[in-house]
Amino acid sequence: MTVTLPRKVVLLGSGALKIGEAGEFDYSGSQCLKALEEEGIYTIVVNPNIATLQTDKPRLGRVYFQPLVPDFVAPILEEERPDGILLSFGGQTALNCGVQLAERGVLRKTGTRVLGTPLRGIKATEDRAKFVRMMARAHVPTLPSEAVYSFEEAREAARALGFPVMIRVAYTLGGKGGGVARTEGELEEVVRRGLRASPTGQVLLERYVGAFKQLEYEVVRDARGNALTVCNMENVLSMRVHTGDNIVIAPSQTLTDFEYQMLRQAAFRAV
Repeated sequence: MTVTLPRKVVLLGSGALKIGEAGEFDYSGSQCLKALEEEGIYTIVVNPNIATLQTDKPRLGRVYFQPLVPDFVAPILEEERPDGILLSFGGQTALNCGVQLAERGVLRKTGTRVLGTPLRGIKATEDRAKFVRMMARAHVPTLPSEAVYSFEEAREAARALGFPVMIRVAYTLGGKGGGVARTEGELEEVVRRGLRASPTGQVLLERYVGAFKQLEYEVVRDARGNALTVCNMENVLSMRVHTGDNIVIAPSQTLTDFEYQMLRQAAFRAV
């Protein structure tokens, strides 16, 4: 299998740094730019944030200080005609922009290929209902859940699942708009907030398991299907606190070897 490197790529940054998003993506995007420069690839950075290494003038490429929304990014793609675009280094901001560019036909029109995680993979993890179906195909168990698009649907789902329920919002990062509902009054407040926050107007209701352990496996996979776990992590404050606000220890401290290997194999099946 011969890999042909692109000659020109666009990297979408994460925009302004904000609580719960962008710090880690700002760092990973800067590292990505170093790797692209080493390969001699002409790189176009789109990022309105002046306070980052990403927007320093590159040795090979250029920077556009433009908002990370399709109306501003599309003209850049039409002008530059890049071979590829990188969406995975700009957090939720870049992912949402990339999906919208694809849906508008901009990527097809400019002949721009999504590099790294493909669009189908992005959509499968961001759309809560699709994610549950994908995990079922990978034989990874998930909690009882239902994706809804209105409060009326949410009320019926909550009655079927039983309170308390966890509300997760599609196409958002850092737990934005989501939360726990223990009563119908709380459900209405969180669901309506979540529906407003979701670009697709979708939230997922699932059984609440705040006392469960929260463990993560960082998995890297290449185009040939080779995969490895970089590390695993354990959230000290369990599932009741969002991982972005949790205390995290790597590697995990309370798993038996059987539990560790079982979860590791599940992570491989997922990717």
